[in-house]
Amino acid sequence: MAVLTRKNNPEARMSLGEHFKEFRNRTLIAVIAICIAAVFAWLKYDVKQPDGTHVGIWPWLQHPILEVAARHPGQEIAPNFTSMTDAFGVKLKVSLWAGLIISSPVWLWEIWAFLAPGLTGKEKKIGVGFIATAVPLFLAGCWVATLVMQNAVGFLLGVTPSGATNLFSAQEYLTFVTKFILAFGFAFLLPVFLVALNMAHVFPGRIMLKGWRIAVMVIGVFAAMMSPTPDAWSMLALMAPMVVLYFAACGIALLMDKRRDANRPEWLDVPDDERSSL
Repeated sequence: MAVLTRKNNPEARMSLGEHFKEFRNRTLIAVIAICIAAVFAWLKYDVKQPDGTHVGIWPWLQHPILEVAARHPGQEIAPNFTSMTDAFGVKLKVSLWAGLIISSPVWLWEIWAFLAPGLTGKEKKIGVGFIATAVPLFLAGCWVATLVMQNAVGFLLGVTPSGATNLFSAQEYLTFVTKFILAFGFAFLLPVFLVALNMAHVFPGRIMLKGWRIAVMVIGVFAAMMSPTPDAWSMLALMAPMVVLYFAACGIALLMDKRRDANRPEWLDVPDDERSSL
């Protein structure tokens, strides 16, 4: 794999072709990891236990529906497979979705490794430590989403009038669940990408902090668009941690800028006309 190191390339410069080759290789590794994890998720999609109960990814996704149905006896509330290929399509999509989550350590590392050649040795050490928090943050976002999702499903299905039947498309429910959980997972990665941009000298901490009003507004719009339910609770549940993580990223970026300025050679602060006479 064409990774340029500081030893044989002190400035870590790569040609455009090398950048494309590096991007292709990193993407290929990430895709292979997702596919392998998806095969594992396929096998764990719906497993029948010796006692007749079913465990796996689909029973877990269906659990909020069963809870709502239990609270409304006499009503039929269940996902519906509307065509012959629907069950296969749902299983395939669930497997790929679960594979994306399971393989998150691999593709998050590949994203970092693609950016790493342009950073100094000290920044790489800091970045490796920080990117190690990306996986817990992503999984924490997915976990928070599962808690909010149960309330969202309960709210939407709980308004079904008595005596009515609520048979909804399994594809529609799958889209709702996967979008909901992945939105929270990627939202919790916000500080990782902000600090990565700061380490790449693209996004100074003072600019991040100065534009906090715009950032909060953008986060609010993102939360409103990504939340698949119309209630304000789901939007606030996604928006609040994103705002907290944004300010945490601002603090980390400011500390890194301060340390970087402290290690900056004094001669770089001398004007060009005076520097030429030194």
